[in-house]
Amino acid sequence: MATLTPGTWNLDAAHSEIGLTVRHAGISKVRATFQEAESALKVAEDGTADVEAKVKAASFDSKNADRDAHVRGEDFLDSETHPELTFVATGFKPAGSEFELTGELTIRGVTKEITFETEFGGQAVDPFGLTRAGFSASTAISRKEFGLTWNAALEAGGVLVGDKVSIDLEVAFVLDQG
Repeated sequence: MATLTPGTWNLDAAHSEIGLTVRHAGISKVRATFQEAESALKVAEDGTADVEAKVKAASFDSKNADRDAHVRGEDFLDSETHPELTFVATGFKPAGSEFELTGELTIRGVTKEITFETEFGGQAVDPFGLTRAGFSASTAISRKEFGLTWNAALEAGGVLVGDKVSIDLEVAFVLDQG
């Protein structure tokens, strides 16, 4: 990540979105976000970087209170027992302003390696003197691989909740001035 100023970059949660999409009832898609997250991106002088992220499972928000309670509960995220989803980067594979970010995603105590297709949006100083960087990233996971197996059969065939979950990130980081 040689295009970023070396140092520690912290997630600007107010200017970031952690979103997901899953097929619902076989005919539509439901979109949701996680409202609480923290992440640190540490860039070394040689351009190598480490990134770790923590997302509060109880902050799942699909704009439907009943569904949100169900997803936060034991059938899915079990946020009382597993309060955080975590991601720890294990590698970067650059290609210009885009790169693959590989790491270990842990959901509900199950850890799997995933790869985000990632675009670096750039680095700039904002009007308040803060150095910011932005990224867009996406991947897809099988929720069943993480132990999220609850479902309900539909009369017309198929199931209520799809297995494939698309994860889309629009994230901003601020360089620690300290």
